[in-house]
Amino acid sequence: MIIREKDNWLRLLFVWHGSVLPQILPRLLALLVLSVGVVLGHGQLMHYKVPLTAAPFTLFGVTLAIFLGFYNNASYDRFWEGRKQWGALLNTTRSLARQALTLSSPPGGEPAARPFVRLLIAFTYALKHQLRHTDPAPDLTRLLPAPLAQAVHQATYRPMLLLLELGRWVQQGRKAGQLDTTTQLAFDHNFNQLSDIVGGCERLAGTPIPYTYSVMLHRTVYLYCFLLPFGLVDSTGWLTPLIVVFVAYTFMALDAIMREIEEPFGTGPNDLALNTMSHMIEATLLELAGEALPPAPEYRSRYMFD
Repeated sequence: MIIREKDNWLRLLFVWHGSVLPQILPRLLALLVLSVGVVLGHGQLMHYKVPLTAAPFTLFGVTLAIFLGFYNNASYDRFWEGRKQWGALLNTTRSLARQALTLSSPPGGEPAARPFVRLLIAFTYALKHQLRHTDPAPDLTRLLPAPLAQAVHQATYRPMLLLLELGRWVQQGRKAGQLDTTTQLAFDHNFNQLSDIVGGCERLAGTPIPYTYSVMLHRTVYLYCFLLPFGLVDSTGWLTPLIVVFVAYTFMALDAIMREIEEPFGTGPNDLALNTMSHMIEATLLELAGEALPPAPEYRSRYMFD
């Protein structure tokens, strides 16, 4: 995810890093070449005058903008829902760590609750790897005992297996008389919260925006942009390439942005920074447990957070 300081209006006009312009620049250049060719040919294609005017593009552009607005809202809703789920994950893991460290009374004091904290951290990383389809082995190995790490790695739904281990920790404390019924119910409430978070993230990851919307809008945007020079050439002349590229940049950039943020758990420049959020959860839980903080992650640039 790209996070930058607020630039003034002039610098914002020339921002390159963090913009979708690098992605769509080849398409804009192709459209520029086409527009220049249309101007030179006076709107003719294969010695045939294309009878288009600006009027249908005006009406069609309004309709296209409405559909793009709908897609943009749907994509951003998915992005924001993913961010809320991970915000809830931070809050719930903090609550569980505090409960384990203060409401329980294990024989060894706080150090005996630290395995529970590490289970919470492993749960966070397991969820991140499941959503991104990456290998969780390095994180599981450093956070869990070897037998448990191997068992979790072989599981299909690793976060739920770790949630089961968290419940067993509470169950053992209840049997040993270290937790009362009220405290056990408080733990169980937060476990249900974690389960809801996993389910919400799986719903977002497993239910994309219907593919037919993407196909229809993508085709429509590019058909509109590549026909636009023929509709403007008679009225705007040599200004046609400039106007066409500007209009195309608006539509194509919005199409590219929507495709990035509709999958919030991906690794694109504008997707959620799950690595950074996982590290923050790990750091705050280890600090609560009185352990050394992990080293800060290395980022691809000073603006981009993975």
